Amino acid sequence: MSYLPDGLCDSEPPQAPYPLWLTLALFIGVFAVLQWAWGEARDTWVERLVIHEATVKPAAAMVQAMTPEANARPVAASIKAPGGGLNILNGCEGTEVMFLLIAAFAAVRMDWRQRLIGLALGLVLIFALNQARILALFYAFRNERSLFDLLHTTVLPAVLIAAVALYFYAVLHRSRLA
Repeated sequence: MSYLPDGLCDSEPPQAPYPLWLTLALFIGVFAVLQWAWGEARDTWVERLVIHEATVKPAAAMVQAMTPEANARPVAASIKAPGGGLNILNGCEGTEVMFLLIAAFAAVRMDWRQRLIGLALGLVLIFALNQARILALFYAFRNERSLFDLLHTTVLPAVLIAAVALYFYAVLHRSRLA
């Protein structure tokens, strides 16, 4: 918000939130459409771009940079390495959490600039957190397999969703104060 010379404010006061039914309908509708579209992209160049190029290759590069002796390399949807690698399947690339965030931003009344900036930063956050999750799973599988299932199915997905929910709350709260 900026002020004009006479002390006048050049932005409007915060708008009232959408009614609960509309918020829920927007959230569920946007999430469902995104999930459907992602399902339609299965076994296409889009899926290969997201999983192979944007998820597996950066994760394998980080493993190689952190532990060159692991000799990790990306092979299609897998990080291959002597002593154990990791398969990145559809659902492991973080798209569901991205879809939740997109649906959340679509379901709230917010200035379009704040919405776009908040969404863009949130998607970067999800990418970074998901890459950290993949690294944790890679090293857990190689070094402490008894932890792998717990981390993969419970702990790390919950941490990812909680972190993104807190991020969304912070952006929403900040937009209401502006």
